[in-house]
Amino acid sequence: MTIEYDDKGKFFTDVVTKTAIPSILQTTAHLIRGKLHVRQGERLKSELENGENFVAITDATVYDHAGQAVFSGPFLAVRRDQIVWVMPVDQDANRDTEG
Repeated sequence: MTIEYDDKGKFFTDVVTKTAIPSILQTTAHLIRGKLHVRQGERLKSELENGENFVAITDATVYDHAGQAVFSGPFLAVRRDQIVWVMPVDQDANRDTEG
């Protein structure tokens, strides 16, 4: 890893820091639940619009049209042009709200 500093003390490194956002992705064939990784300070939309061919999903579970899990693993690279829609998952919305 290399670290370079400019005249003002700002440092630059070849390591890209990303934030994991729990999300649901619909592809042309499957529904995927997992954590989509976004550069720090960026929006989810910005990550989807960058020029890379794949998005990284960790803690991924892939479901078929019947809702059955067909794959589960620690990492999945999803081809960007196969994504139909993406939705971040609010962790608080999954709690039971009866009261």
